This record gives sequence, C-alpha cells and structure tokens, in this order.
Amino acid sequence: MSDQDNGQLATLQRPTTDNREDWQAYWKQQKQPWRTEPEIDIERQKYLSERNATVPDIGQGIYPFKNIKLDRADVEWLLAKHQQLPKEEDWWIYKRWQPRPHLNLQGANLYRVNLSGLPLESADFREALLEAAIIAEANLKMAVFCDAHLERATFRETNLQGANFSGAHAERAGLESANLDGAMLVSSYLEEAYLYNASLNRANLAKANLVRANLGAAHLEAAYFYDAHLEGASLRYAHLERTNLGGAHLGGCDLSGAFFSSATSLDKASLTDRNYGCVLLSQVHWEQVDLSGIDWSQVSVLGDEQEADRPVTKDGKTKSPAIRVAEYQIAMRANRQLSIVLQAQGLNEDAARLAYRAQKLQRIVLRKQKRFGQYIFSLFLDLLTGYGYKPLRGFITYAVAISLFALIYFLLGPHLAWNEAIVISMTAFHGRGFFPEQFKPGDPQALVAAFEAFVGLLIEVTFIATLTQRLFGK
Repeated sequence: MSDQDNGQLATLQRPTTDNREDWQAYWKQQKQPWRTEPEIDIERQKYLSERNATVPDIGQGIYPFKNIKLDRADVEWLLAKHQQLPKEEDWWIYKRWQPRPHLNLQGANLYRVNLSGLPLESADFREALLEAAIIAEANLKMAVFCDAHLERATFRETNLQGANFSGAHAERAGLESANLDGAMLVSSYLEEAYLYNASLNRANLAKANLVRANLGAAHLEAAYFYDAHLEGASLRYAHLERTNLGGAHLGGCDLSGAFFSSATSLDKASLTDRNYGCVLLSQVHWEQVDLSGIDWSQVSVLGDEQEADRPVTKDGKTKSPAIRVAEYQIAMRANRQLSIVLQAQGLNEDAARLAYRAQKLQRIVLRKQKRFGQYIFSLFLDLLTGYGYKPLRGFITYAVAISLFALIYFLLGPHLAWNEAIVISMTAFHGRGFFPEQFKPGDPQALVAAFEAFVGLLIEVTFIATLTQRLFGK
C-alpha cells in the first residue's frame, strides 16, 4: 500500500450511508475487522443497552434478550461494547474480584443469523434460538449453549473448545472440522448432526443423542460417550483411542476403519438395535482393545453382512452385482478379522461362531462369482462338518451313510438280517472289504461295497482335514 493510500485510510471518516463496503473499511481501520454490518441507529443502541442492563435470573427464566430478535448488526454492536470492558486480569480493580461478565445472549432469537467470524469467546447462548444460524470459522471457545436450539446451525471450522452444549438441540447441525476439544455435550441432541473431521478430544458426550450423526474421521481421543446413543451413526475412520464407549448404544453404527487402542473402553456397550441392526466393523484397527466386556451372544450377524444382504442402497437404488460381491467380501473379512481378535482374547466360542459366518459368506461370494465347482465343494464341507466348527454334523453324516448303504445291502440280499446289513455297511465304509460268504466280487452288493468304500474315504479325509484346520489353524 502506498503512502497516499495510508493517508486516505488514516483519515477515513465514519460512513453516513449503509454501504457495507464503506463500513467494512471503516471497521478495519478501527481494528474491528470482524464487523461487517453498518452500525445500528441510536434508538436501537439505547434499546439494546437497556435490555443488556437487565439482571439475569436463570431460576426465574429472566434473560436480557429473551425472545428478542437480534441480527448480526445487533450482535456486533453488543460485542464491541462488551470488548470495551476491562480485561479479565484488570476487572478486579473495578469490581473487587467479581468475575468479568460474559456477553449475555441467553434466550435471544438468532434464527438464521450469520455470525461467522465473530469473536464470541465465552458468550452465553443459554436457551437461545440459533436454528439454521451460520457460525462458521468463529471463535466460540468456552461458549455456553445449554438447552439452546441449534437445529441445522452451521459451525464449520469453528473453535468450540470447552463449549457447553448440555441439553442443547443440535439435530442436523453442521460441525464439520469444528474444534470441540473438551466440550460438554452431556444429554445433548445431535441426531443426524454432521461432525465429519471434527475434533472432540476429551469431550463429554455422556447420554448424548447422536443417532445417525456423521462423525467420520473425527478425532474423539479420550472423549466420554458413556450411555450415548450412536445408533446408525457413522464413525468411519474415527479416532477412538482412549475413548470411553462404555454402555454406548452402537446398533447400526458404522465403525469401519475406526482406530481403537488398549485404553479404549467398550464395557457393556450394546452392538445391536431392533431398528438399526448390528454394528459395522470392517477394517477396524483393534490394537489390543479389551472386548471381554461386551456380550457377544447378542451378535448373530454383523452389520456388514446385513448391509450386503440389502439389494438396494440407502437412497433406494438397486445395487449392481459387482457391488453386492464387494460388500459380501467386506463382510467376510470383518467376521474373520473379529474372530481372530476374539480368539486371541480367549473368547473361543464367539470367535468360532464368527469364523463360521466368514466361511458361509465366502461361499456366497463363490456363488455370485459363478465359481460353481468351488461353491459345491464349500457347500459339501459345510454340510459335512460345518467347516470344522460343527463336528456333530460329521457323526450325523456317518450315521446316515451307514444306514443308507445298509438298507441297500438288505434289499439286494433278502437272506441278510438287518443287523448283518449294518455290519457289512460299516466294514465297507472303512475300506475293510466284504464278506465272501455273503456275496462274490461280481455281485451287485460288491459293487455297492466298493462305492461305499470310496464315499467313506472321501468323508473321512474331509472330516479329518476340516477338524485339523479348525483345531490347529492349518
């Protein structure tokens, strides 16, 4: 900027019109660059001064601006007056150690007002109406929003460190990339709120309603979610190291790619919900998180498999065959990965159940990929021993095979008693040959015995192989 321009700026006079560009240049000269609106008139200033002098009484619901409609120009003027008060460290000189008052906007009507960029640190918005307000890139550190209405409000990239949202209604609010470190969100309502990439380190969200909220890639380290409702919420790739999710309701919550740590608490967390289904757990970074405090018996099918079973997307579009295959592969890996983690922590029964689900999902993938040979063999392994996880099926198969062939021997040899037919069947099944006094190699019974020996060999080898893989992981 030239010396001539500097001289013009230094002599800039107070605008006499409502031209916003002139006022913005003037406010910048006055070292108030956050002000963008023409200053309110004298009558409005007097009215706001009188209201601001009202002594608030929270118990009686008396607030200076309760139910009064304010716009950005009003808030800018009130904020400028508030900044003229002595600083916190000097306030005691004037008021004998009394705390410096905050900008009090309790109960004010700020519906759809744009407050972006304003330095509203420690401002009190208790019970205020901020529905659909725009407060992007503002400084609201330690601000109070208790019981305020923030539905559809936008706080994108706003500093909300230590802010108090207890009991606030912030349904569908936009908090993308907002800094909520240390914020208090106890019993708040954040249903369908958008908190993608937000930072909520050490935030307290106990009993908060975050149903269908988007917390994807959010930083939630050491946050407190005890008994919070996260049904249907998205925490994809969220950082949950040292986070307390004890007692949290996670039915239908998408935790795909989330980051846990050994200090993360999932004690008594609920993973299923009647309306939202089960939690999604593909590609989770478990990092030795303790899973023993969860009742895994409630988990019959992971949410990843439930999602793969749906023929349409959430917006009602039919899924392509390639997408269906990819989703079943994701569900297979989610079950297999979780099974390994549970097995390492000694939760063998739950691990076996999930490993069995993974095998069934793999069979679905084979069928959808039209690899019918492998599909039929996989189906045979399932029917025979449940891939080694259901050995009782092997004994049932054995009994059925012996009985079936014994019946054939009995029908082909009328002179045989039923118990003799069973003995011959068992002997042939295990490859011990046949009894020459009963029939000769050229007889039909001999051909049946040879075929039974082959079937018996196939069943025995498969039974041993699946059990070996099940018991020894080989």
